[in-house]
Amino acid sequence: MENSFDVIIIGGGIIGSSIAYQLSKMGRKVVILEKDRLACQASSAAAGMLAAQAEIEQDGPLFQMALKSRAMFPTLSSELFEYTGIDIELVNKGMLKIAETEEIASIVHKQVTFQRKWDPAITWLDKKELLELEPSLSPSISGAMFLPNDGHVQPANLSRAYAQAAAYFGTEIREYTEVVSINYENGQVKGVNTSHGVIHGEQVVVATGAWAAKLMRESGLEINVYPVKGECFSVRPEKPVINTTIFSDKRCYLVPKRNGEIYIGATMIEHTFDQTVTPRGIASLIERATQLVPELNEAPWERVWSGIRPQTGDGMPYIGEHPSWKGLYVAAGHFRNGILLGPITGKLVADLLAERLLDRTLLSAFHLERHEETVV
Repeated sequence: MENSFDVIIIGGGIIGSSIAYQLSKMGRKVVILEKDRLACQASSAAAGMLAAQAEIEQDGPLFQMALKSRAMFPTLSSELFEYTGIDIELVNKGMLKIAETEEIASIVHKQVTFQRKWDPAITWLDKKELLELEPSLSPSISGAMFLPNDGHVQPANLSRAYAQAAAYFGTEIREYTEVVSINYENGQVKGVNTSHGVIHGEQVVVATGAWAAKLMRESGLEINVYPVKGECFSVRPEKPVINTTIFSDKRCYLVPKRNGEIYIGATMIEHTFDQTVTPRGIASLIERATQLVPELNEAPWERVWSGIRPQTGDGMPYIGEHPSWKGLYVAAGHFRNGILLGPITGKLVADLLAERLLDRTLLSAFHLERHEETVV
């Protein structure tokens, strides 16, 4: 078995596979090391929303990165289908950011004014207009911001397509291979020690989501990445109930998928890796979802699940090179936006490793030392 590569990527989720895809297209010799199965954590548990403008409410590096990444999805969808035959189920029917009271409506109305700077198609819908678009919504809702260009994908398909497309261009994928430590000499990365032996390489990318802090701590750097559990459930109505993704500020979203399921999520329980789905968590989501769409009270139950999302101290991911170990990079901490930011993260990190990234302005906000100090 080959044990020497140009780039070693630790983590087989959406971020790691996206980076591998971009690097392998450049002709780099890449291996993905995943301690379990590919995309078995947050990448497959996500709802797949591309909520660039529904969720991010102010201008800045994260917002600009989200807009750029969202714009990549139509081309990416075609590319991945060409290379793998997998349909990532990109749906562009828009998103409704709900205002449940007049007080919230005034806040969301201001967001419409701001967001229209970036997308003039964004509009405010009053109660009458909202119910004309989505008749099943509760008539108690005051109105909503309609974002026609915020869509969604099927995250499991996207994760699988990224990995298969990377493999198509030569990436080697090794599941059930845990990285236990990173090797370096004189400040230069030399490879990794795994549960199946040593793998050599002078560029290593840590893309392990909520688990990234542990490996980085061993490198002498503390990064503020911590786990946030999100519980979700889905129903499958006998006939379509909603056509548009519904997004509420009160931590509830409803995403209608092509197969008829409606994904409903998600709780937010910080600082735990426990993926247990609890009655309390699901009950809170049921209450919120049925307040928004009363018809869901009669919808047939489908399934429940949870995922561990990687949050950071300031809500922005870490993307960049280690300050002391040359060749060691991190791409982690995308929290609720890993699916959305996957395309741009893959492209930026691949260009960075291949020394093709001439303008590093966008990445400068995500550098690894912005919160913590080295500990060695």
